Amino acid sequence: MGVDKITLFKQATREFYQEGKRTEDYSFYDFLHGCLYGKWPYLYIGVALGEHRLSRLLRPLFMLVSAILSPFQKDQPADSNIAFANGYHGKVVPVEEAKRLVSIQEEIVLKDLEQIIPFTRAKDIILHNPERIVVLECPCRASRPNPCTPLDVCLIVGDPFASFILTHQPKKARLISSTEAIEILQAEHDRGHVSHAFFKDAMLNRFYAICNCCSCCCGAFQAHRNGTPMLMASGYTSYVDAYLCEGCGSCVEYCQFLAIEMNDEKAWINPEACFGCGVCVDICQNSAITTARDPAKGIPLEINKLIEGATAGN
Repeated sequence: MGVDKITLFKQATREFYQEGKRTEDYSFYDFLHGCLYGKWPYLYIGVALGEHRLSRLLRPLFMLVSAILSPFQKDQPADSNIAFANGYHGKVVPVEEAKRLVSIQEEIVLKDLEQIIPFTRAKDIILHNPERIVVLECPCRASRPNPCTPLDVCLIVGDPFASFILTHQPKKARLISSTEAIEILQAEHDRGHVSHAFFKDAMLNRFYAICNCCSCCCGAFQAHRNGTPMLMASGYTSYVDAYLCEGCGSCVEYCQFLAIEMNDEKAWINPEACFGCGVCVDICQNSAITTARDPAKGIPLEINKLIEGATAGN
């Protein structure tokens, strides 16, 4: 990064900047992008979704600046949709795995996770002060005219991200405990929403948040439906036991990926459309649905195994 000192900004911004200087392949442009994203997330997301009143004016400007600066990004795919996903994407994590992510007590460094996060950028898990968790009002939901509620469901995990968001969004973010984070995850899971571990190039090329997503509000779902492959499957696929299924249709109603339909009064899951979030498993009152590892869906993000592997390698 080309600037050695930033003295005019708040402490959290300086810490974000200093962490960027220590991050490989993180440019000053990335830092500016990260500041824009973190300081004005509601404007940023609202414009991206086309919901903000200034979208028509600002979106072409954002795209122009991005096009001008894109040559400075290394190893960018030629396909613009894939290039975008390369820098911003979410990995589906079953709710129990999401709970483990917000229960980490020690700092961890997990790099080169391309087998799990199959992108060349934004694939590391590096947690400083992992017990520092902030809940933020979801920018995607807040941008919608009739959003799903509650709004405060986005979990920012670890520093410098948690402190940065808390500093710049004091009215829409608050510091919470790991216990409260787990309660939010479970409540969202019970509503049928999907936990994603999000990674972003502008956020130091790594994991920074767990978002609890509904397909009607979530910008990542919207982009994925429109051909930008932003969402990665968990590594699991759900299956229905037709003998146990009573055909109530609850799983169809709750599936955010539209992977379930009724066939001869029984639920049927399209394995290609299923992302293995596990919501349907807990929704089913008859235990007719289970999940199983699916090699075609990639490798799960299992944080305890990753930490054990990193420890064993030292």
